[in-house]
Amino acid sequence: MSKYKYLILLHLIVFIFGFTGILGELITLPAVNLVFFRCLIAMVVIFLFALLSKRIKRFDTITSLKMLGIGVLTAIHWILFFASIKLSTVSVAVSIMASTALWVALFEPLVTKRKILASEIILGVMVIIGLMIIFSFETKYILGLSVALISAMFAAVFSTFNAQMVKRIDSVNLGFYEMTSATVVVGAYLLLKGEMSFDISTNDVLWLLVLGIVATAFAFVISIEVMKELSPFTVGLTINLEPIYTIILALIIFGSDEKMTWGFYVGTAILILAIFLDTLVRRRAKKALLKAEALQAE
Repeated sequence: MSKYKYLILLHLIVFIFGFTGILGELITLPAVNLVFFRCLIAMVVIFLFALLSKRIKRFDTITSLKMLGIGVLTAIHWILFFASIKLSTVSVAVSIMASTALWVALFEPLVTKRKILASEIILGVMVIIGLMIIFSFETKYILGLSVALISAMFAAVFSTFNAQMVKRIDSVNLGFYEMTSATVVVGAYLLLKGEMSFDISTNDVLWLLVLGIVATAFAFVISIEVMKELSPFTVGLTINLEPIYTIILALIIFGSDEKMTWGFYVGTAILILAIFLDTLVRRRAKKALLKAEALQAE
């Protein structure tokens, strides 16, 4: 497959990820139940694919526990994300999720044991300004905004750990382990609370299948494969389009329910601009590092 085809596939994946927020609004189930069925469907689909393609592998205990732990973090992030949608709107939840870049910039240095860069401090300031503007204008959605912000923090944690695991674990096995632990933990929680129910409407079943198969199993596995073929800059820049796709889709599908104040769009624009600038700065920094290493090798 050519790089051009991988690029088209990447945009398709980002569009699918963007549609996830729309599905969260269309599905009437509570956030925890929604995530349970999402993970269950994704787990079954990935397992069947792994079985048919003979890609199932066994890993050492430490590696297995790490993957299972990341799966739990993923589930928590998803639960908070869908809860924020139900507490506010799709646009509000997605705009705050753009702050994930800030939390990654703060958390990643702790994992990789490197210094925080000056550019990351500037990113943080821009993100904080954007968040303050959104919070000040959308006061009626303060709870949804707060939950989305916590969700973004969890997204940063699990994505940072996932980035480390992807370097040595294939996407199919990584996805299966993570979805298995997410399904078991969320399912156990629902059973203990007495809130497990399979009484689901036909519409919810349809949208859950789309969410579990297309927006989770397919998108997760393919996105990791695409990341192996395209440069981190291209992938990062394209993924930054996700909130834009989602907000446009939400306006088209839900109409006036998704129309926000002008301050909301200003704050969101600052957040999106910040993550685009962060991607550009990271690319330049990586190029400079590679150039320096090449000069030392001569």
